[in-house]
Amino acid sequence: MRILLVDDNNTNLKLLTKLVAKLDQCEAVPFAGPDAVLSALPDLDFDVAIIDYQMPVYNGVELYTEIVRFEKYANIPVIFITADTDMTTRMAALNAGAIDFLTKPVNPVEFQARVQNIVSLSRARKQLADQAEWLRREVDRAVTELRQREQEIIHRLTLAAEYKDPHTSRHTARVAAYSEAIAVELGLPQEMCNDIRLAAPMHDVGKAAMPDTLLLKQGRLTEAEYRQMQAHAQIGGSILAQSQSSLLQLASEIAVSHHERWDGQGYPNRLAGDAIPLAGRIVCIADNFDALTTERPYKSAWSFDRTVEHIRGRAGSQFDPECVAAFERALPKIYEIMQQDREEQALSAIASASGF
Repeated sequence: MRILLVDDNNTNLKLLTKLVAKLDQCEAVPFAGPDAVLSALPDLDFDVAIIDYQMPVYNGVELYTEIVRFEKYANIPVIFITADTDMTTRMAALNAGAIDFLTKPVNPVEFQARVQNIVSLSRARKQLADQAEWLRREVDRAVTELRQREQEIIHRLTLAAEYKDPHTSRHTARVAAYSEAIAVELGLPQEMCNDIRLAAPMHDVGKAAMPDTLLLKQGRLTEAEYRQMQAHAQIGGSILAQSQSSLLQLASEIAVSHHERWDGQGYPNRLAGDAIPLAGRIVCIADNFDALTTERPYKSAWSFDRTVEHIRGRAGSQFDPECVAAFERALPKIYEIMQQDREEQALSAIASASGF
């Protein structure tokens, strides 16, 4: 334990240094005046402070007040040494944070007893702080491991949904990236933006319950088939519902709400406006943007500009106007994501054709 000693009287300082040397596992850090101490801050390290009250320029209380301006010293115990028995002096020291007093001339036996008690207290406090820090790290590690397991569950469920449709993988990845970009422009907390990116790929998990004849049909769906396909939103929400995982709860919320419309004409629950979960409103735009800009069996891909105009024109009817505004701010990032995906697909096609 390092014990700061401050006394402008050289004889007293030497005595205090010798007394500290007799304490178990303690090291004296002596200073002959307040100015030297202040010049050494905040690089000075000590566990207990013993400060003479009556000193030139700064008295002990004034010096300690300057010391504790630095947060690292806020909880360090301080003992004041004084020849003054006046209660006003002692109250000033107590108000400054004194934990004990020593009276001049210092009695070596009393010094040993009082300071040893303070040192033991400081050691116990330090051990408690170390244990608290260890516990905090363990909790952080457990939370990280839990989140990794949640991410793996979502990844595995997404893989299961992709078995029916080989194009689903890239679609879900793009929707996730577009959704995160919109969330960022909405000013949502970084953790929420990240969670939306992780949960968004599950938006169509309910399609795993759709028959292959419907899911893989070449051409447009009939009215009856379209109504049947609409059930995937409610099914997806049900698959993920009632989980203890906050990430899966978010994924459930997205799955069941990403086909709702701002004007209340969507499905499956005909929610309107703010009654639609925000994550669902975000993914709704991302999903529509990706569906329109990619080729499907029943349609060719729309251009980037045409799709942007389509979404902009439906702000306030199909889409949340604030989310559309965030979508527009995110367009440079969205365009970058779209182009990067197309380049990766092109390289993959070349590699496949070359037999790699």
